[in-house]
Amino acid sequence: MTTTRFAPSPTGYIHVGNLRTALMNYLIARKSGGTFILRIDDTDPERSKEDYVDGIKQDLEWLGLTWDKVERQSLRLDRYAEAADKLRDMGRFYEAFETPTELDLKRKKQLNMGKPPVYDRAALALSDAEKDALRAERGAGVWRFKLDQERINWADGILGDISIDAASVSDPVLIRGDGQVLYTLASVVDDTEMGVTHVVRGSDHVTNTATQIQIIRALGGTVPEFAHHSLLTGPQGESLSKRLGTLSLRDLRAAGVQPMALLSLMARLGSSDPVELRADMAELIEGFDISRFGSAPTKFDEQDLYPLTAHHLQSLPYSDVEAQVTALGVPEHLGLHFWSVARDNITTLHDLEGWWTLFRDGADPVIEDEDREFVAQALEMLPDGPYDGDTWGIWTAAVKEATGRKGRGLFMPLRKALTGQSHGPDMSQVMPLLQVIRAKG
Repeated sequence: MTTTRFAPSPTGYIHVGNLRTALMNYLIARKSGGTFILRIDDTDPERSKEDYVDGIKQDLEWLGLTWDKVERQSLRLDRYAEAADKLRDMGRFYEAFETPTELDLKRKKQLNMGKPPVYDRAALALSDAEKDALRAERGAGVWRFKLDQERINWADGILGDISIDAASVSDPVLIRGDGQVLYTLASVVDDTEMGVTHVVRGSDHVTNTATQIQIIRALGGTVPEFAHHSLLTGPQGESLSKRLGTLSLRDLRAAGVQPMALLSLMARLGSSDPVELRADMAELIEGFDISRFGSAPTKFDEQDLYPLTAHHLQSLPYSDVEAQVTALGVPEHLGLHFWSVARDNITTLHDLEGWWTLFRDGADPVIEDEDREFVAQALEMLPDGPYDGDTWGIWTAAVKEATGRKGRGLFMPLRKALTGQSHGPDMSQVMPLLQVIRAKG
């Protein structure tokens, strides 16, 4: 059975880059009838916050990305310790004591000599007495996994055949000097013990995947299928890294972006398929194919979310927005009519408030100098409300007869006088909603 996972760190809120990873893993699991695990990577006690855990769950629930089970890495530290002991017993785990400054000097020397900046494994030559002395002087060292210096190959679900020479990669640090278990070890142990069959993540993890494959094999696990999606850029190809904080899901939600608009964009962005608004999650699942995604950096423009949101809102029945409309103070008997008039003229639900304010309080009339006499005469002919769907047609016909005006010269000045706008909904539909006409008063 297919099992995937999304493993966010609760050190911040989910942004669009995280969402891409979460959505792909979710869709793969759901399309195959498999299991989707939400795995909270909270092994860093200093930076992990429970508020962020709650926020991650809320954002996923808002989008409808439901999980089958939740795992907490902070509750599995004994499993990581057991795996570390196993690696030590195999001779694949060793303690190293270099300071960051010493490592930096080593890298610079290697680069100056035209060599790749790979850790030189000097710690392997230390005697027990030397290690004891270093511990007494510097405290506990870091623990590195000893790579087999051979080529690591896998067939990537997006990038194709990948081959990395382990000799060009430093032995990865899996446990810090303070004892904190790092992502690489925790992820391998979890993926192995939780039966994860497919791992989809960003292309910045490719080298990390190579080392993880060796660790999985050393621990006797089954290597999952890997796929590495491209990283998002801004619309001009610029890095999104500095802007991801402003592209959190909760910020997009607050801006009025609809879940299905966001999901429809992210499920196709970077693939060979066109972005199309989907009606529901079932359509997204059915149409998803990870092999159709490419390796090139993928441009993301948040402005693309708003036409999709507007299109989605136009399809919604009144029952889906009744609570929001009622909250604006729209009378119950006008609610359905208000929605039918407003929905084709909004981008997000936030725009409803502006329309109801216009209908409730009247607009600041816009009247051109050459139209003042005409508008004044026309408004004298407008009966007192309430109005219905026939009012506009009857009134404008009478004004046409009295003034001789017709076409745009008749209708546009009256629209602008009543709504303050030169465009908008059909005026015959607007009239029943108008509570006040300022130009008359």
